[in-house]
Amino acid sequence: MRRLWALLAALLTALVLCRPGPSSASPGPPPTASTAAPASRPPLLAYYYQWFSPGSWQRAKTDLPLAGPYSSDDTQVIDRQIAEAKSAGIDGFVVGWKHGTVNDRRLRKLVDAAEAGHFKLAMIYQSLDFHRRPLPVARVAADFRYFRDHFADSPAMLRLSGRPLTVWSGTWEYSHADVARVTSAVRGRLQVLASEKNVAGYRRIADVTDGDAYYWSSAVPGTTPGYAEKLQEMARAVHADHKIWVAPCAPGFDARLVGGTQAVPRDGGATLRAEYAAALGSSPDAIGLISWNEYSENTHVEPSHDHGDFFLGVLRQLRGVPAGAPSVQSPSGSARPVARPDPSRGYWAFLGMAAPVLLVTPLAVRRLRASRRGPAPVAEERTGPDRTVSRSPGSTSPPCSRPDRVP
Repeated sequence: MRRLWALLAALLTALVLCRPGPSSASPGPPPTASTAAPASRPPLLAYYYQWFSPGSWQRAKTDLPLAGPYSSDDTQVIDRQIAEAKSAGIDGFVVGWKHGTVNDRRLRKLVDAAEAGHFKLAMIYQSLDFHRRPLPVARVAADFRYFRDHFADSPAMLRLSGRPLTVWSGTWEYSHADVARVTSAVRGRLQVLASEKNVAGYRRIADVTDGDAYYWSSAVPGTTPGYAEKLQEMARAVHADHKIWVAPCAPGFDARLVGGTQAVPRDGGATLRAEYAAALGSSPDAIGLISWNEYSENTHVEPSHDHGDFFLGVLRQLRGVPAGAPSVQSPSGSARPVARPDPSRGYWAFLGMAAPVLLVTPLAVRRLRASRRGPAPVAEERTGPDRTVSRSPGSTSPPCSRPDRVP
């Protein structure tokens, strides 16, 4: 008997010692020396797209937002996105825009939410149409003037060197004269960065722009020849002119459903870490994260079905931000925590199996001791083919027939 109680005591001790402390799934190794301290780090700006309606999620998507197929008009969605981005050390969104009724309405909602949430915004002008053809230069010029007159004065706009930051996507499709025509009317109040892909392209229009924001999401760190060196070369060219350099980084890339031919694996966060380090190594004025919600090219870091909020966790480590658990709105609108693997589940499962043993064992010991004192008094016993099993005095349970046991 002493051995039995010793065994139970050992089991209880093991349960206590094996109980894990509070933890959550780790998004990777701890921050390294490449992690910038919050006070010295350059702003991190995530490219953000506002073209979503519930129907658009059915086209060219392999992953979906964890919060459901949202509309970019939904102010609750916008508020949640800003809160999640801030929790991961993202300082602002670079929102894709061109003048139009729907785009203007959605940008106004985003600006209002950013002002309320003390979050920063920049604008990237989408000058290429769906088929990658350049828009007429007259329209581009008119749209930049519209943005200057209707949005640039918002306190939410990120100001570098005193002027709101804008990027012109697709400058490589326009002549020097065309770029000068657009920028000359607005550069007094806006910073207009080119989006050139190499030093020669930047220098071609350097005198009529305010720097360069390179949108490069298809590089493979460690494989693409001269990847980090190219970023450093472009940074040197831009900074030599005392202008603004926005370096790119991405968590991965796969645009094969929209005509792409290659994919960059995410590698459990290793791709994002390597690209962030390369961007940081080019001494940028800001880092352009590709992207918050570009699902067709699979560069998104927004919490999603495939990845949860794992990549926000990676960003927290890279940015030196304390870990937190942002709430995600379910399709029904109720807040629920982002799912994370819980290593304590194994402990509780073990306790659930062991607890019955701990409870039943004392009863079994009592029964064993009682059986050694002799059989209990018998109230009735019959013999024959329908023999009835004996019952203790006072029992109210019905007799159990055992026809398989005959004298």
